Amino acid sequence: MRKIFFTLLALCIYASTTSAQTYSIVIKGGHVIDPKNNINELMDIAINGDKIVQVAKNIDPKLAKQVVHAKGLYVTPGLIDIHSHNFHGMRAGDPVPDGFTFRGGITTTVDAGSSGWKSFERFKAETIDKSETRVLSWLNIVGEGFAGGTAEQNTADMDSKLTGEFAIKNKQYIVGIKTAHYNGADWTAVDRAVGAGTIGNIPVMVDFGGTRPAHPLEELFFKHLRPGDVFTHCFAELGESRESIVDPKTKKIRPFIVEAQKRGIIFDVGFGGISFAYSQAIPALQQGFYPNTISTDMNKGAVNGAMKSLIDVMSKFMRMGMDLQSVVKATTQNAAKVIKREDLGTLSVGSIADVAVFNIREGKFGFFDYTGFKMDATSKLETELTIRAGKVVYNLNGINTPLVVDGRGRN
Repeated sequence: MRKIFFTLLALCIYASTTSAQTYSIVIKGGHVIDPKNNINELMDIAINGDKIVQVAKNIDPKLAKQVVHAKGLYVTPGLIDIHSHNFHGMRAGDPVPDGFTFRGGITTTVDAGSSGWKSFERFKAETIDKSETRVLSWLNIVGEGFAGGTAEQNTADMDSKLTGEFAIKNKQYIVGIKTAHYNGADWTAVDRAVGAGTIGNIPVMVDFGGTRPAHPLEELFFKHLRPGDVFTHCFAELGESRESIVDPKTKKIRPFIVEAQKRGIIFDVGFGGISFAYSQAIPALQQGFYPNTISTDMNKGAVNGAMKSLIDVMSKFMRMGMDLQSVVKATTQNAAKVIKREDLGTLSVGSIADVAVFNIREGKFGFFDYTGFKMDATSKLETELTIRAGKVVYNLNGINTPLVVDGRGRN
């Protein structure tokens, strides 16, 4: 009888213990930065399944199946990179997202015009459907997308109606319209992109081509674009082919740039391979002009060149004077607002559990641009752990317990 009693007691204790584990993950002891909810302090986060279910001062780790030990680390929403390139089938140099996103704390990446309405289904099948990263898209105004050469100069393949209507039909994935690489002296590409964006009620991202003389930015911002439209590569300095926001001679930011930002034009970094110059960024930030969003223009050349990753770009801007909360806001709340997906880039209770955990690594670092200009730094951001939809998808130093490894060898 005593044996039966103790067996039943043990079963009751086991049942009460397992039922008490109400969370799949608790992130414990980290400094949480969630600009949308004005959080910038030590907090714990509880996740159950793929949702954030609690953000509080002291969540009992015993209630979780898995604990992420984040003491001394920073916890943010999963980062959003609003300018990347991931259509490997169109351009063989474009990286496949998951191998580059998670290690940089990115849980959402937005391909910037690699596909147009004619090639989008292929892009979806090859990239969107096969990625754990949430992949969204700026649809190219050119129907073929980034097909290169004369295809991107073909105004006959820039159809506002077909592009806009296609975006509406695929609004789950398409968040905006992109125009890029057009070298014509007219405004056809921009105007047709804006036409498509108006039909789809979505923003436009503009990347000027190599027009000589360069299109005047003041005309672009005040006569062609709408509030909420995006000017990417905003710190580029490419001579006569693209007007810069800082006058190279006076080193003063052009007065209409500030007015354009006040009007609602979004200034995006889009670092890229040759689309960021310290000669533009340093004087701009010194004069109080900050980008709305920080993005990578991720491609093979950029990853292996000066850009490296989104957290490296964020670190560069911290070195130039932006504080940590500001660079997090530029890659979470602001980015989500630009693409009209404000359900992302937040740690709000009920939101998808996309989370990034960072440390600030101390040491000797060199942040350079494609021109060869270098800034020395003593600290940089480093990704410790990334959670996508409630699953640990990247873990640098094994900071979660128990350390469960699935069949693919990933935490």
